[in-house]
Amino acid sequence: MTLMTNKRLSVAPMIDWTTSDYRFFARLFNPHAYLYTEMISTGAILHGKTERLLRFDASEQPLVLQLGGADFKEMTRCAVIAQQRGFAEVNINVGCPSDRVQHNKIGACLMAEPQTVAGLVKHMQAEVDIPITVKHRVGIDEHDSYAFMRDFVSASADAGCKRFIVHARIAWLKGLSPKENRQIPPLRYDDVYRLKQEFADLFIEINGGITSVDDIKTHLAYVDGVMIGRAAYQNPYLLAEAMQLWGETPKSRVDILSALYPYLEQQVALGEPLPSIARHVLGLFQGLPGARKWRQALSGKQHLTVNEIRQAGERTLNLIAASQEADTTSSL
Repeated sequence: MTLMTNKRLSVAPMIDWTTSDYRFFARLFNPHAYLYTEMISTGAILHGKTERLLRFDASEQPLVLQLGGADFKEMTRCAVIAQQRGFAEVNINVGCPSDRVQHNKIGACLMAEPQTVAGLVKHMQAEVDIPITVKHRVGIDEHDSYAFMRDFVSASADAGCKRFIVHARIAWLKGLSPKENRQIPPLRYDDVYRLKQEFADLFIEINGGITSVDDIKTHLAYVDGVMIGRAAYQNPYLLAEAMQLWGETPKSRVDILSALYPYLEQQVALGEPLPSIARHVLGLFQGLPGARKWRQALSGKQHLTVNEIRQAGERTLNLIAASQEADTTSSL
């Protein structure tokens, strides 16, 4: 039995970041973590470039589609499409605080309408077999009490939702930008722990300010799952380090690069622009010698080849090896 028995590690949905290209890369580090799409609106799926928005590589599974919307019919139609296309779950976004999302009356502002969210859960779950989950904040604006969050969760739980991902900060819908809403409101982990205590039969996952394997271990003592956001993007090797939670050895960066190159070649053959894919792998050597040179080699280029990325990888690995050898020599 490992620490992850009946537990979960997830990578948060992040607009412009958790694209299919990033998710493929993230999967190379950890085969167990749940991955999420960016938040995708129902309108984009029903009236936009559906094929491109919902494309994914089979290796990305388990993969969750995060939906932004509040219309029962549209959200249900998108849930059906998600199931048909093979997504493992559908998650309702009730946490995004951006002005654009608020204008469409979706995202974090839906916390003020618990019966609307409960209705979405009920209608969507009635039409699909895959789980419908909810990602939300601990509160919004002046609705910042534990009781407010508890009642919100209770309504959706009564409607059939069994999994909740809780961003442990409130969202200020007026006065703070989305970035500030990820940093300024204080983290309230204890409220999320309390929620799990009160709803022992629900799967409660915590999100917000989690940056290390030690952080993950700490939270898993109180809740069922941990969701990592920007830390998993900026330092994706964190996902490899987390393999210890399953009692497994992490892959080396050499192995990860070896698995990445065929994917890059495949995408180039399909006509995909390599610079837009390369931006997702800039954090591979975060915190190691040569990390800056790796980023410089891949950033700000209008044109880039797989061979150039391979050469940059080899140079960086050589710098790391030389640094480790120097450290060994100096310690003798």
